[in-house]
Amino acid sequence: MTTTLRPSAPLQQTPAGARSRPYEIRVNSRRVGSLLLTSDEPLGAFVSGAIQDLLVDEGDRRRGRATVAALAAEEVLRSWGCRRVAVSVPAEAAGGPELAGILGYARTGRNMVKDLTDAPPPLPEGVTGRPMTAGEYAPWLAEAVVRYAGSWQARGLSPEAALAKSTASHAAELPQGPDTPGVDLLVLEAAGAPAGHIWIGRVAGQAYVFDVEVAAGQRGQGRGRSLMLLAEKAVRAAGLTTLGLHVLAGNTPAERLYESLGYRTVRTNFAKELL
Repeated sequence: MTTTLRPSAPLQQTPAGARSRPYEIRVNSRRVGSLLLTSDEPLGAFVSGAIQDLLVDEGDRRRGRATVAALAAEEVLRSWGCRRVAVSVPAEAAGGPELAGILGYARTGRNMVKDLTDAPPPLPEGVTGRPMTAGEYAPWLAEAVVRYAGSWQARGLSPEAALAKSTASHAAELPQGPDTPGVDLLVLEAAGAPAGHIWIGRVAGQAYVFDVEVAAGQRGQGRGRSLMLLAEKAVRAAGLTTLGLHVLAGNTPAERLYESLGYRTVRTNFAKELL
């Protein structure tokens, strides 16, 4: 029997070139599952794709259907010009990480969430939080754009494309700067001096940590924990009950911090270069 993909709806494409199309997974003519393929808009010669919502029906699992479907999906993404493919595995998908490893995907990070059922403990003595000032915003933004561009260069973008991507992303998320509705830009102070900052925005109406950074010279003193507690306080004050974030694979201190604060993994992310 042959496992194949069959489009279940027309290809959707934005003016900027991003694509999406749902597919059925079929064994001969019988439907056994589904998935969604997407690609970001091209950034120069770089196009990144994703395999989303891959699901094989219960009676057809453990027969290699998902493996063959994922390989077929990669071929479709190659035909779209994608050089990189990502997958995001829900925590409840027990076999997902194993399948990703078999197919040669490397773990890139995980999405974590905390339910804010209890008030956060007070900050340590001598440590306070406040909104970022207008004078602090411009230098912070310049540094944040460069730092985020670096993460895109690490994924394969040219320096010029990475900087353009980062600049556009910050402009989209902060159209009114520090006065953007739904945004909290907070500064942590220790003994009256800035010790770090945190940026909290909204994703699908829920609070999300976009950026957190402890100042050089302040690391190793629990400032990261204080920043996260400061964020929890701000989110609760806004009437929201969950706080999400993404932590990069290999950032063991951050992973341990978030776990100790009660964050749970909701998705594990993987990626692979398409040769």
